[in-house]
Amino acid sequence: MDIGIIACGALAYEIETIAQQNSLDLTIYPLPPLLHNHPEKIAGEVDRLLNEMASKHRKCAVAYADCGTYGALDLVLKAHNVARLAGNHCYDVFAGRATMEKLMAENAGTYFLTDYLVKAFYRSVVVELGLDRRPDLRDDYFKNYSKVIWLAQTPTPELEVAARAAADLLQLPLEVQIVGHSGLATQILTLVRS
Repeated sequence: MDIGIIACGALAYEIETIAQQNSLDLTIYPLPPLLHNHPEKIAGEVDRLLNEMASKHRKCAVAYADCGTYGALDLVLKAHNVARLAGNHCYDVFAGRATMEKLMAENAGTYFLTDYLVKAFYRSVVVELGLDRRPDLRDDYFKNYSKVIWLAQTPTPELEVAARAAADLLQLPLEVQIVGHSGLATQILTLVRS
C-alpha cells in the first residue's frame, strides 16, 4: 500500500469512507478509541506503530489531533517526520477550530459529543467512569457542565435518540449542531497529498 495512516479508532470508519470516495490507496491502522481515557498513552502507541509500519509504506500520517497529549504526540511525530490532524481534539477537526473556540467562549461548561461518542457513550463514558455502578458520581464528574452539544456528522433519528439519552443521563440539555464530514475530509486529503 502507498500510504499508512494511524487513526484514532473513533475516526477509522469515516477515514475509510473518505479514502473510498477519493480513490486513496491507504492502509488504516486504528488504535482503540478508549485511549482517549488515557491520553498519556497515545504518543507511545503511535510511536510503536510508526516503527512497525515505516518500511511498509511510501508515506505515513497520523489521524489524531493533540487529543490531550499536551505536545507528547508532536514530539513523536517530529522524530518520525510525520504529520497529524490539526487542532487540539477531534471537535476542532469536525467543527473547525474557530467554531470550537467560539462555542467554548460562549459556554466553557459544554460537554461535546461526536457521532462516535453518541454510539459508544455507554461504554466510553458510563462504564469507564463507573456510573453504571455508582450513578451518584454523576454530580462529581459533571456538576460544572451546563449543556451537551452533539457535533453531528451524519445525524439520523436513531442517533438523535441516543444523543438525547446521553444528555438525559447527564441531566443536561442537548443542542445539536450539524457539522458534517468536510473538516475531516479536508484534513485527511491534506495529510495524504502533501
